[in-house]
Amino acid sequence: MQPAASIFKAYDIRGIVGETLTEPVVESIGLALGMMMAQAGKSSCVVGRDGRHSGPALVDALAKGLMASGIDVIDVGQVPTPVVYFGTVSTGCGCGVAVTGSHNPPQYNGLKMMVAGVTLWGEEIQRIRQLIVSGQARQFADAIAAHQLGRRISSAATVQEYLNAIVADVQLSRKMSIAVDAGNGVAGGIGPGLLERLGCRVHPLFCEVDGSFPNHHPDPAHVENLQDLIRCVQSTDAELGLAFDGDGDRLGLVTKSGKIIWPDRQLMLYAADVLAARPGGEIIFDVKCTRHLAPWIRQHGGKPLMWKTGHSLIKAKLKETAAPLAGEMSGHTFFNDRWYGFDDALYTAARLLEIVSRSENPSAVLEALPESPSTPELQLATAEGENFTVIERLRAEGQFPSAQERITIDGLRVEYADGFGLARPSNTTPVIVMRFEADSDLALARIQAEFRDNLSRLMPTARLPF
Repeated sequence: MQPAASIFKAYDIRGIVGETLTEPVVESIGLALGMMMAQAGKSSCVVGRDGRHSGPALVDALAKGLMASGIDVIDVGQVPTPVVYFGTVSTGCGCGVAVTGSHNPPQYNGLKMMVAGVTLWGEEIQRIRQLIVSGQARQFADAIAAHQLGRRISSAATVQEYLNAIVADVQLSRKMSIAVDAGNGVAGGIGPGLLERLGCRVHPLFCEVDGSFPNHHPDPAHVENLQDLIRCVQSTDAELGLAFDGDGDRLGLVTKSGKIIWPDRQLMLYAADVLAARPGGEIIFDVKCTRHLAPWIRQHGGKPLMWKTGHSLIKAKLKETAAPLAGEMSGHTFFNDRWYGFDDALYTAARLLEIVSRSENPSAVLEALPESPSTPELQLATAEGENFTVIERLRAEGQFPSAQERITIDGLRVEYADGFGLARPSNTTPVIVMRFEADSDLALARIQAEFRDNLSRLMPTARLPF
């Protein structure tokens, strides 16, 4: 078996179904994962899938590989990715695989993986490929085939345990009316019911699970995917609008006036709440987040920690520091306070509503969070690998005359007295990701001009997105 190297990404495995991601390839991934789990002293693994049409066949292939390596498969069915993570905790097995394409187009699918309590990323994902290509995974399975084949166990109870755990933990101060847009992703199957159990009246939008995503892309990080939700909130008695991504681990939020509260500002709300109970706690956020976040965290008695972008990297840092809360600009939020430290849009939505239900005007509370003129995430397409070489040169050769500080933990974030500019190489696609924020439109234009001058010098033919 020689699986395409392109499917082994920085944080997960992802490819086009029937082309780079086939059932034999996924079975071989199951063999390799089973070997890694067995070597870690584990004997069982929770497996679930999102609502994509290719999911059932790929889960069957994955289970076949895992069982051939002696691993028992606990199949939790069609569920949001956080339910798989929860299952690794509730069963105590520490191993899980979510078969999901997340927010990618319908022809894609993939795997998010955890072994012995650690979410796989980087070299560990490359190790899976090496075990397959070298034949070691197959040899391991052949060696134990005579005496240690795993079983497949259905566990529909896991999703109910997950929902019960959220309802037991979260208490709203009053009943609320909420609009929910699941984008036909898998969170639509349980999200509205969960919010109703918490005491909400729900206006569901595209909550029928459909892996072809017939209405809009299930990605709340893009403005165009929130327009239906904004219209629903403004045309009904809904106080807020919640949007879930394709596999239920990222949350979007809009107010009654149609204002989008991006995840870095949401994190301010969560941080203030968590720090009230956990004073002195460390709050982790990625390099794309607003510059208002660090002073906000300090003001509320916490310690800000900026870190690299990537849900697996944030999760690893959370485990290392035991911080009570972490979040990314992309919408992944990790509550390690009253919850288990994995990214979970459904639990995050519940905690959000718990906080804002204390107010009679939740939109006013959210819109009062600090904000400055800023850009959304901007992307500049490059040749494969060029994004990394350009950023290396930008770090070494870039001229930023009015800058106060350069942060290089992930790409280059340049801090100014009145704003910041960021350019970093994406770890998943050949693009340079950029974001800018400043105290005024004039300052924003000046910071962008400095970056434009530098990038134009390094990439003379590039068409910059700003």
